[in-house]
Amino acid sequence: MDTEKRGFTGTDVPNYNELLKCVKCGLCLGQCPTYRELGVETDSPRGRIHLMKVVSQGQLGISDGFVKHIEMCLECRACESVCPSGVRYGSLIEATRTQIRRHHPSPLPTRFVRWAVLNGIFPSPGRLELATRLLRMYQRFGARGFARRFGLMRTLPWGLSDIEKMLPVLPDRSFRPDAEVTPARGDKRHRVAFFSTCVMSLAFGPINDATVRVLARNGCEVVVPRGQKCCGAIHAHAGDKETARQLARHNIKVFEKADVEAIVLNSAGCGAMLKEYGELLKDDPNYAQRAKALSAKVKDISEFLAASAVVLPVGEMKTRVTYQDPCHLAHAQGIKAQPRALLRSIPGVELVEMKNSDTCCGSAGIYSLTHHKLSMQVLDRKMMDIAATGAPVIVTANPGCLIQLMYGVQRTGLNARVMHIVELLDEAYNLADKPPTTP
Repeated sequence: MDTEKRGFTGTDVPNYNELLKCVKCGLCLGQCPTYRELGVETDSPRGRIHLMKVVSQGQLGISDGFVKHIEMCLECRACESVCPSGVRYGSLIEATRTQIRRHHPSPLPTRFVRWAVLNGIFPSPGRLELATRLLRMYQRFGARGFARRFGLMRTLPWGLSDIEKMLPVLPDRSFRPDAEVTPARGDKRHRVAFFSTCVMSLAFGPINDATVRVLARNGCEVVVPRGQKCCGAIHAHAGDKETARQLARHNIKVFEKADVEAIVLNSAGCGAMLKEYGELLKDDPNYAQRAKALSAKVKDISEFLAASAVVLPVGEMKTRVTYQDPCHLAHAQGIKAQPRALLRSIPGVELVEMKNSDTCCGSAGIYSLTHHKLSMQVLDRKMMDIAATGAPVIVTANPGCLIQLMYGVQRTGLNARVMHIVELLDEAYNLADKPPTTP
């Protein structure tokens, strides 16, 4: 790489005026997971913004050292929640990673992960489904046990053994509703579209089924548009803005046909991305207004239910739960009270708050694969906070968090169940539907 070439160039350049808004107050330091683990200024939001600024000014090139500190960021955006100047750190880090991807050659393992995961699989529903079927066969027919028993996984290159260890047990089938429209249960109050998301549909299909049932229970006619694709969040976070824009344009066209009042999601990261489609496509004359209109309709399911006179469950759960805030729900979307209100609405559920509930669990898209060691350090700290609550149920609202926390339970031997908030609601509704047992 030509280390003398300095500054950012072309499109998707970090907004210099946004960089200047940072007043170096340091409030972000205590919120940043990487700074808490490493104690290094350049691995804090304030430090990374300074690096971006000097590159913008042409004083520094996109060097190996610069890339290391930028890529170390989890992009949890906890810094945004406490920044008194309102610095939009998420947009800055994504633009910077786009510059890195454009101007700095990545190591071979990183390029392999991007090619295989970001470009090869996620943009294609067909390849995603095929990969899921192969993984399901690997888990079902003894291959996984054989590979682990004889240590074959340890021979895999590029951290693939870490990926295999973290894979949850896939359900018997992916989410594929029988009909594109599910009628409301009782009086119809809303017509909504469900953005089913790729990871939730394939790795957590039963949670998507539960989501449709919960929405129908709350008077929603639920449309699941066929043809929807990955939201593009994983690409934008990794600096592949162009693929993210292509996916956004596709999804806009699909959901425009649905004629709904809201687009509901159960995945925090995907919801944050859809809410930012307007910003992503602001310079596209054919899609700028259409993207803005779609973003205005997007609602996380807890946000939607809390605002629409939710039908309260009557089935008593009798359990203690603790809630882990997904970063892109709490910090990117500002949704913290609504999930807790829903949990408290379930009879018999006792909500026990954990320490640092809105601190990242270490998943962060593919971060647990590209920075596995640091991801595990962050996870171990999170699991200590969870264990301190004594709650047998851990609730969250994002697929990456589900996978990471499930692995955390396995890794630490904690006797706890990890659930999506929708699963808990669905179970409470189902309890109410069961006929009473006769003595």
